[in-house]
Amino acid sequence: MATAKVLIPMSDYGHDPTETAVPYTAFKKAGFEVYFATENGKTPECDAKMLRGITQKLLGATQSAVDSYYNMAETPEFQQPLSWSSPDFTFEPYNLIFLPGGHEKSVRQLIDSQTVHRLLASYFPATVKPSKKTVAAVCHGVMVLSETKKSGKSVIHECVTTALPARFEQSAFWGTRLFLGDYYKTYGAGSDNVETSVRKCLDDPEKQYKNSLGMSPFVVEDEKYNYISARFPPDAQLLAEKTIALVQRTLS
Repeated sequence: MATAKVLIPMSDYGHDPTETAVPYTAFKKAGFEVYFATENGKTPECDAKMLRGITQKLLGATQSAVDSYYNMAETPEFQQPLSWSSPDFTFEPYNLIFLPGGHEKSVRQLIDSQTVHRLLASYFPATVKPSKKTVAAVCHGVMVLSETKKSGKSVIHECVTTALPARFEQSAFWGTRLFLGDYYKTYGAGSDNVETSVRKCLDDPEKQYKNSLGMSPFVVEDEKYNYISARFPPDAQLLAEKTIALVQRTLS
């Protein structure tokens, strides 16, 4: 079986460390080649509030995920990422595009990137089964796809998907507003929840948007496309495992 090539596009700052490092660690353990890309090749950094201090202890990554993040951060591929804005850059060589989430406002660099939208608009349609191309996304990473348009519609307009539940987002926002302000609202207080944004892009959101408010890991796999999605950090390990299994099936 050919070695899978994975690309993890990131903003310069702000992604969730669990949603980035846990899948990365699993991909490497599975023998995948993993590459990172930022807009101009700058070494990325995940959200410090999820990694250090009282916010980490109360709200952030587990110690295991923190350790995985710092191990990942020392690797050459993380320290020397590719540049997605380079004229000749393309997603085509990769078997998997993995889109991590994160609610810190800096992740809008990825979510709103017209360049990334163009790259995904070319790549995502090629994930129709059978295909050797796969896309996986978690939390706000799903918004990168919902905001990517092709022929006037989101590339996931006919997919089944999940994303960060509105109830989770609102609970985090209101529960921390007194001491963190609108930290948990990526586009500011009063903006749409992630769930709302994703639902708006679907042809039939009542049928296509899959939700779970339980704490058990929850992952959704589309039937037509090689596309897998998840809600938030506690889903990261299961998302990685199911993504690895899907990629391996496509390459076998």
